Amino acid sequence: QVQLVESGGGLVQAGGSLRLSCVASGRTFSIYIMGWFRQAPGERREFVAAIDWSGGGTYYADSVKGRFTISRDNAKNTVYLRMNSLKPEDTAVYYCAASPRRTRVDSRGQYDYWGQGTQVTVSS
Repeated sequence: QVQLVESGGGLVQAGGSLRLSCVASGRTFSIYIMGWFRQAPGERREFVAAIDWSGGGTYYADSVKGRFTISRDNAKNTVYLRMNSLKPEDTAVYYCAASPRRTRVDSRGQYDYWGQGTQVTVSS
């Protein structure tokens, strides 16, 4: 089992920045990909970004490219999501997820482990 705990959400004005953190514990050696997803009220959970836990390769949804940056600190078993130029449409609960596979990193079904989520609210 892998446990994931997110932090760093909050309320920010449009154009502002936030950094989310996700600490992994447990069987972290089984992780290949760490991802961030988000879910707005009444919407489906959608892919935001992912990172290869060992190689560091990164993947982004088109809606956040150029504004969000995913990174990792293997020594701390932590993945980060730096969010710049935030927009009201970025408002959602953000979830960290871990996958033991390297395929289809943008698919929710590929992730076995999920955090509890952290709320991000962007005011206009």
